[in-house]
Amino acid sequence: MKLVLRIAALTGAVLAASAASAQSWPVYGGDTGNTRFSPSTQINTSNVKNLKVQWALQLGTLRSQESTPILVGDTLLVTSSFGPKNTFAVNAKTGEVKWRYSPDIPKGIDQFACCDVNNRGVSFADGRVFVGRLDGNVAALDIKTGKELWVTKVVDYTQGSVITSPPTVAGKVVITGYGGGEYGARGSLVGLDPATGKEVWRTWTVPGAGEKGSETWKGDSNKNGGAAAWNIGSYDPKLNLVYYGTSNPSPWSAVVRGNDSSNIGPYTNLYSASVLAINPDDGKIVWHYQFTPHDAWDYDGVNELVFADLPIEGKKVPVIMQANRNGFFYVLDRANGKLLSAKQFVDGVNWATGVDMKTGMPIEAPGNAKRPGMGRKASNVCPNLIGAKNWMPMSWDAQTGLVYIPTINLCMDMEGIAGDYKRGQFFLNVNFDLAKQGAGGYMGGVKAWDPVKQQTVWMNKDDLFYSGGMLSTAGGVVFHGDLKGMFKALDAKTGKELWHFNTGSGVTAAPMTYTLDGKQYVAVVSGRTLSIPAFFGPLGEKMVDASPEGGALFVFALN
Repeated sequence: MKLVLRIAALTGAVLAASAASAQSWPVYGGDTGNTRFSPSTQINTSNVKNLKVQWALQLGTLRSQESTPILVGDTLLVTSSFGPKNTFAVNAKTGEVKWRYSPDIPKGIDQFACCDVNNRGVSFADGRVFVGRLDGNVAALDIKTGKELWVTKVVDYTQGSVITSPPTVAGKVVITGYGGGEYGARGSLVGLDPATGKEVWRTWTVPGAGEKGSETWKGDSNKNGGAAAWNIGSYDPKLNLVYYGTSNPSPWSAVVRGNDSSNIGPYTNLYSASVLAINPDDGKIVWHYQFTPHDAWDYDGVNELVFADLPIEGKKVPVIMQANRNGFFYVLDRANGKLLSAKQFVDGVNWATGVDMKTGMPIEAPGNAKRPGMGRKASNVCPNLIGAKNWMPMSWDAQTGLVYIPTINLCMDMEGIAGDYKRGQFFLNVNFDLAKQGAGGYMGGVKAWDPVKQQTVWMNKDDLFYSGGMLSTAGGVVFHGDLKGMFKALDAKTGKELWHFNTGSGVTAAPMTYTLDGKQYVAVVSGRTLSIPAFFGPLGEKMVDASPEGGALFVFALN
């Protein structure tokens, strides 16, 4: 409780989410830069083979478990899927439930959740637990009792906008986005007062009529432009900047939003498929960088934005790194958004041949060969729309100088078709076939990537895709799960498997670690995705056959 009282006494919320120590894991990504690295060394390459389950918690649902727990004092906070159906506060040593928050979620809400009714976790500051819900609300809970302190409606979920990721605590605001890129919703980021839940500011991620950038949208297509910030944010308290990635523009068929060719002209569709650097005090956009202008492939730009200090031209530069779904690994200057490097981090990327370092624009394959158009099929486009990496987070280990990335090796066919916007329904305007395995006889795997040299150091290939998120530690161990339900420990330098445990269901959630009373624990949530396989035909059947549905939190330690 000493840590709880100390945190509650802090006036700056960022101090409650400072860099992860060996004792704590205070935010979803371990620290506000989402590095997912722990300086803990008790569990290491020599003894990780002795890990045993200490306790397990049944989460009460069997739908796409994607939560990463956080630690506050001696309390572990974890959510289940479906809205969340449950938010648990448990004793981090024993798993004993202290309280459970189970809000009423409207029936039929799963029709408005594009990619299953998941929840990735909570955030915390000043004695309050903040959780986003599928019904478009953010709730604040008392850390001691779980009592609901306030509930604020952020968005109308019936337009296809649900909240699945934890809010970002930054200074004096709690920030959240929401989904809806597949439904034609207009995205925004919202800053709330953590004490009252009152809306402090709202920043639209698609410019309105007459606003700067609106000319990059054809006609009035910006009204249903997507660019939803549905994943997690990062926060740099020194620069006082919050960073969010935005989703695909809507609809996927690009001709609705601009030109129907790789000569996109002015129709870049700001600020979709981008990273936005925002002042958390007023919500104003300080800078942006667009990864995939006029996105026609649903590549998004929402993947987590990871902080590092990298040697650039002989000096250390604070950067943001992102392994984008479009297949390129980006390194940007954290202060101004300057592009420092961009390189294909997976094999087979063919929609573009590279990124122009002067303009920051992708160099698309010539002759519209890989850009789907109205009635024009683009065949064997790599990567496919779930990307070279999906939402499952990577980790950054400054000791090895490597990023550990869950990668995907799939391609697709896609063509544009006509269609009208209908509120609360998919607004895609494309036909697609995602059941195309990339070259090499594998569908995914975990990769160690050098972000300075921009090259692969090692890779463990997998005959299935959708590997789980990553955790790296100072003990030289990297943890992750897979679709078969195996939770693995790898040697960070070589990728050699050192240990595994069968959780009984697919693991896509990213693990975390913490230390209490001198004992290090590792925790991971198990429960494979339910709705995603339907998009993949025969490959989706392999996902289903790989493991049954599940929903449990496993906590490990050395015996």
